[in-house]
Amino acid sequence: MRSSIEEYKAVEEAAMNFVRSVAEGDSSHARKLFTDDAVLFGFLDGKLEHGSIEQFYHNVDTVAGGESFKARIDVVDIEESLAVVRVLEEGWGGRIDFTDYLLLLKMDGEWRCVAKAYNQNSDTVRD
Repeated sequence: MRSSIEEYKAVEEAAMNFVRSVAEGDSSHARKLFTDDAVLFGFLDGKLEHGSIEQFYHNVDTVAGGESFKARIDVVDIEESLAVVRVLEEGWGGRIDFTDYLLLLKMDGEWRCVAKAYNQNSDTVRD
């Protein structure tokens, strides 16, 4: 059975914490979304990032989205206590485009992210 539109809105609202952090260069919003033991996987400028979500917080706190930053949230699927969200980012730090996938679980009535995997668009990679 498909989840209600209200549940999709709740997942989108939770994912907005991710977008706010990236846009503002302030990890405090994302810390509300991610669990303490959330993991991160992806390549940033050709170098593999993997492990603790703390690396994402460091990146966000170091580089703000910037004036040209844009983002779009797509709630791909919800299956009772599991949700998959795709976030498209353009112009992070004035130059990088990403596609992020966030894996969320509904825990104690709240949508929390347990994993983030991302792709940096190849035309924005610098060596």
